[in-house]
Amino acid sequence: MTMKTLLTAAAIISSAGFGIGQSPASRSSYEASVAPSASTNAFVPGAQFASLTQQATALPPEPWAQGDPADSLYRLAREALSRGDYKRAAEIFHRIPERYPQSTYAGQALYYEAFSLYRSGDDDDLSAARDRLNQLKQKYPTVAKSDATTLLTRVCGELAKRGDQSCAMSIDSTAAGTVDVTGGQTRTIPGASCPSDDDDNDDRIAALNALLQMDATRAMPILQKVLARRDPCSAGLRRKAVFLVSQKATDQTANILMNVARNDPDQEVREQAVFWLSQVPGSTGLLEEILKSNADESIKDKALFALSQQNEPRAQQILRDFALRDSEDSDLREKAIFWLGQRSGVANTEFLRGLFTRLTNEDLKEKVLFSLSQQSGAGNEQWLMNVAADPKEDIELRKKALFWAGQSGAPMSELVGLYNRMGESEMKEQMIFVFSQRENDKAAMDKLFDIAKNEKDPELRKKAIFWLGQSRDPRVQQFLMDLINR
Repeated sequence: MTMKTLLTAAAIISSAGFGIGQSPASRSSYEASVAPSASTNAFVPGAQFASLTQQATALPPEPWAQGDPADSLYRLAREALSRGDYKRAAEIFHRIPERYPQSTYAGQALYYEAFSLYRSGDDDDLSAARDRLNQLKQKYPTVAKSDATTLLTRVCGELAKRGDQSCAMSIDSTAAGTVDVTGGQTRTIPGASCPSDDDDNDDRIAALNALLQMDATRAMPILQKVLARRDPCSAGLRRKAVFLVSQKATDQTANILMNVARNDPDQEVREQAVFWLSQVPGSTGLLEEILKSNADESIKDKALFALSQQNEPRAQQILRDFALRDSEDSDLREKAIFWLGQRSGVANTEFLRGLFTRLTNEDLKEKVLFSLSQQSGAGNEQWLMNVAADPKEDIELRKKALFWAGQSGAPMSELVGLYNRMGESEMKEQMIFVFSQRENDKAAMDKLFDIAKNEKDPELRKKAIFWLGQSRDPRVQQFLMDLINR
């Protein structure tokens, strides 16, 4: 629902954080502002986690040893991989360490054979990929230090999803902490780095990603173990776990996220827990509790957004109640008003109109104007025009109401009539701008020509001439020549 206008610097908008001179935006830009991190997409849950069998990687390095006996095979395998012919690529990569174990390409070939098998994706290929990666660790440990561990975690994640118990144990252990699995035993890895939640090259994050593909019965206990950690190094894991919990539809999901929102020591983890409650049906009551009991404005901001995504009528009522409360921060009340504007309906429309008459804060009143302009087919165009014509209102608010009435598709006959009745030059100037934004409307261009020719106020005539000069109306060139030659 993005508004597209020309020269919006003259258009007076600062809704939901939109400043003067910025293109007025609605849902799309604000959603981006409340998203918990660059690595998440609130409106397509899980979109940032492609299927494990579809994750991309860079091509193998360019051939670097022209005199090596395996050079030609490496080139053929690399070319097959670039085409997406994974079976063929795996077959050719396999030949290199088999025929030329001393080749400088042998280690890379073994890794990319495993990768090709992983991308091929059937059960036998995945099992073979795991075997190749284990061989890589033994024979070419230097190569294995790079991405092999993460790839092995991804392969194991796929196998675990398909019932492989040893891989399921490995994923459980890796996801639950900084561990290495050897012969069924787990141990903490000394000196392991702290992962960020979007670091897909970290095997712990890869293990958590694998849980997204597992059923909730198996995944949720592991995720709860991750969320129970309190060591500073686990914050990135907990942020990832919060998202994954939100994607598991269980009776526990909402309460787990609520517990995180209340108790996690990391501010961002708490915020994300509230944010992802937006994806959990039936969490309206918990979100209302957050708004009433939490003093943190960032948390409340996320709760307002989460409520806006709930389909229960009660959620809209909570937003309306919040917008009414004078004790709340005005910026947060603006957010509540914004989200009410994104849900069309008689209750929200009537509430916002009534709220406008009760407010004394000009910024809040401006947000009401904007929100009503987003609800088409509810008679809001005429209501906005009535605000614009009301001399009791602040003139800046009237100008904004007029702008949004024009953007909302108010009939040109009504706008022309309003211009003819309007007494203030400042309002007439704003109406000329509104006409100029509808250059595809012949009636709007006709009125600009009429003002340019017949308006008594020379400053208003100049404004009309200026905006005509910016238009593509085919009549403008002749009109300007007539003016010059007059």
